[in-house]
Amino acid sequence: MLRRYKILIALGAIILLALLLSLASIRPIYDQSELEYGVTFSPRFIRGMGLNWQAAFTDMLDDLGVKKLRLSAYWDEIEYKQDIFNFDDLDWQVNEAGKKNAEIILAVGGRLPRWPECHFPGWVEELKDSARQEEILDYISKTVERYKVNSSIAAWQVENEPFLPHFGDCPKLDAKFLDQEIALVRSLDSRPVIVTDSGELSVWFLAASRADIFGTTLYRDTYSSHLGRYIHYPIPPGFFRLKQNLAEFLSMPKPEEIIVIELQAEPWGPKPYYNLTKEERGRTMNLEKFKEILEYSRQAGFREFYLWGIEWWYWEKEVNGDSLLWEEAKKLF
Repeated sequence: MLRRYKILIALGAIILLALLLSLASIRPIYDQSELEYGVTFSPRFIRGMGLNWQAAFTDMLDDLGVKKLRLSAYWDEIEYKQDIFNFDDLDWQVNEAGKKNAEIILAVGGRLPRWPECHFPGWVEELKDSARQEEILDYISKTVERYKVNSSIAAWQVENEPFLPHFGDCPKLDAKFLDQEIALVRSLDSRPVIVTDSGELSVWFLAASRADIFGTTLYRDTYSSHLGRYIHYPIPPGFFRLKQNLAEFLSMPKPEEIIVIELQAEPWGPKPYYNLTKEERGRTMNLEKFKEILEYSRQAGFREFYLWGIEWWYWEKEVNGDSLLWEEAKKLF
């Protein structure tokens, strides 16, 4: 009899927990017509595939009709030599986007989108941490001052997933320095500051409490070099609705918005996708998976998304003659 009571109590506790989690994950799910999509664009990644990044950028604006962009002010490109700044490529991107009335999230900092995550110029290698940080602040200041007069800039992203230090070739996180970077950007311009974090591997409130707009990543199928195998995240959409509610509850202050800053739309394999077979690429992303993750992310309760993979769609179109992903994405913009 006692054993039966214990079983009933355990079942009751499980049901109660499930009910509480269900209630905690209640959040609006937007209609397709209410959703907004943008992309992250990386010239260096296009160049790495031997393609013309300016042609890709133009095609993105003119053919896809993208109106929301996340661009990166890569420190190692802008200040390749100490105190010598070259904004030519970024100027071109910002100006071309402005001609098409596209709005831009401009990411600044030492850690920015695309591998190896931290994009430090070679000349900082011999500097002590404090000296390197001073140089980062100087580069950020010059970048924000240069582009804050441009009406196309909608927001500033400071660093990229700073609370995921084990991913990428980066120094240990210095949260106080991150706060310095954010304070500097806010002192220079009144536009919103975005801070980002991993959707699956991080608690969000540390990043969200520092942000006007919090941006999460969202991936479904990846390859783990640590485990040596492909991974599918067995996570229901309600997991992200719950995390949004928790982030808003725990963050002091809470962010004004929560968006998906990096929505998987390209393969993630044991090596760069342009070195994978079509079958291998399809293990983590293809047309069907692309459609699935779009619906999944809608069910997760988000409204605004920045797709991660336009370089792949362009490569498939230009190199392999496969425009399926490009044409499917075109429907979103």
